[in-house]
Amino acid sequence: MFELEDAVKQCVERLARFRRQHQRIGEQNTKAGLIEPVIGALGWDLFDLDEVHREYRRRGADNPVDYALLMLRTPRLFIEAKGLGENLDDPRWANQTISYATVAGVEWVALTNGAEWRVYNAHAPVPVEHKLFRAVRIEEDFEGAVELLSLLSKENMRDNRIEELWKGYFVDRQVHAELRELFGGGEPAPEMVALLARRLAKLNREEIRSSLVRVRAVFDFPSSNAGSPADSVTSEPTMAPADRPETIAEPALSEGLPSASALSRPRRPAKGPVSKEERAIRTTDMINAGRLRPGSRLYAKYWGEQHLAELLPDGSIRYHGQAFSSPSAAGEAVKIRLHGSGITPSRKATDGLDFWSAEDALTGETVTLKEIRRRVARNGGV
Repeated sequence: MFELEDAVKQCVERLARFRRQHQRIGEQNTKAGLIEPVIGALGWDLFDLDEVHREYRRRGADNPVDYALLMLRTPRLFIEAKGLGENLDDPRWANQTISYATVAGVEWVALTNGAEWRVYNAHAPVPVEHKLFRAVRIEEDFEGAVELLSLLSKENMRDNRIEELWKGYFVDRQVHAELRELFGGGEPAPEMVALLARRLAKLNREEIRSSLVRVRAVFDFPSSNAGSPADSVTSEPTMAPADRPETIAEPALSEGLPSASALSRPRRPAKGPVSKEERAIRTTDMINAGRLRPGSRLYAKYWGEQHLAELLPDGSIRYHGQAFSSPSAAGEAVKIRLHGSGITPSRKATDGLDFWSAEDALTGETVTLKEIRRRVARNGGV
């Protein structure tokens, strides 16, 4: 079974070939060549009717949905497939599948033509046009496609991870709408003027109102994989750099980061058995071999965010001001910080060497720590 990244990459390559050859492959070939490879890579058994039911009908007289993905013989996700080239903007496609999912008690719906995937929450108490959780075109956003599709994996559907993200997104979207209403330009909301007048006793209301008219206010909800409003941006009034208040904080994640392509897809070690000798190599051994430099930065991408840590001389890792004895412990700290201390042990467990990436001091590449460990082992620890 292909890993998800491999399956999506394969689909991108096929799409490029189909477009070069001006092929219209139809719905059945779209399913076979572009959709089912993804379903299989998500951990669903395409040959087990108790997991993947094609042409699913809740009742005999119902119109079928292309795929029902089931757990304990209960549908958890409907996937409606259209032929490559079909326009997913046609409201009929989403409306009919969402309506059927609502009747069938299925919360999540995916609509796809192989090139684009759209995921909906059929049970959200909002109009159909607001039930869309996220959409992605795999040729334009490979990383985003992998992140979104991974939420539909058998494991993540079992853990209901997508529901957690939806709750944050649903709240953020409502808050975002209200903030835009308050700061939407033109005449500022009276309650905002009144609030600032109470907090800024030295300014009168007209001065505050005039300032709010000038402010360029937009709002940034930190990305949590698929959890932030699509049109959110940074909240900051326009001011000259010299006028900006000085702040003291941890280094910005963008400061000193390697290129986006290197960071989003660091080189990973070739698959194969790992020897006992390689497993015995510690972070300090990588430092002693000249592959890692004390004080260098470690990078990780998790839940759509970039995370930054520092490698200390003794091989420990400092993340958010706290030193951790191993890369795995530091990776778990990232997850606890985002999900809270109630995170389940299975979700907290982290392969730290695969989680963190750093610059290989000998080559200048940004690669995973696991790849650096492999290189040390290959060179006899030198």
